[in-house]
Amino acid sequence: MKKFLFMICLLIAIANLHSTLGLNLSPKGVEKWFKNLSHAKEKMTKFHFYFHDIVSGNDPSAIQIAQANITSLSPTSFGLVRMMDNPMTIGPNINSEVNIEVLIGRAQGIYGFTSFEDRELLMTFNFVFTQGKYNGSTLSILGHNRVSREYRELPVVGGSGVFRLARGTVTARTYWYNATTRDVIIECHVIILHY
Repeated sequence: MKKFLFMICLLIAIANLHSTLGLNLSPKGVEKWFKNLSHAKEKMTKFHFYFHDIVSGNDPSAIQIAQANITSLSPTSFGLVRMMDNPMTIGPNINSEVNIEVLIGRAQGIYGFTSFEDRELLMTFNFVFTQGKYNGSTLSILGHNRVSREYRELPVVGGSGVFRLARGTVTARTYWYNATTRDVIIECHVIILHY
């Protein structure tokens, strides 16, 4: 009997290897999902969180990977490129012992400074959710970020997991900036449509 129960549990575990959040991620599972898409109802999801772009200290979350020959002379950092793996939190404080913030995921990708005249970025990154009901799902963002504006809008161009075929908008705002270290905390309001 124990051997039989073990085999049943093993078969269930193997079947679940191809499933995340109730989705079958195998090629046949994805094809089936698309075939059923015409019957699916589109829904709207909203998020509000912060990501922490830390470029200073011994444990940065964004590192420089390239720069142009003229970057050090540019007041706008033109030509500077960074790779990021920034923590995403429910609140703005990442190191507070009194108010421990919940880490919900990572903002992972790359950004580069693209303007001679203003601090403007080309950003391509993913919001990778690692906690809660969206654990294992991602949102893909690709767009222009003019840092000097109070609010910046970046398009959501896709997603994975429960956010397959997502589209929407990220409204970003600088919550905190240290001009000496260039560390920044970005507040994000996300609205997406997905199935």
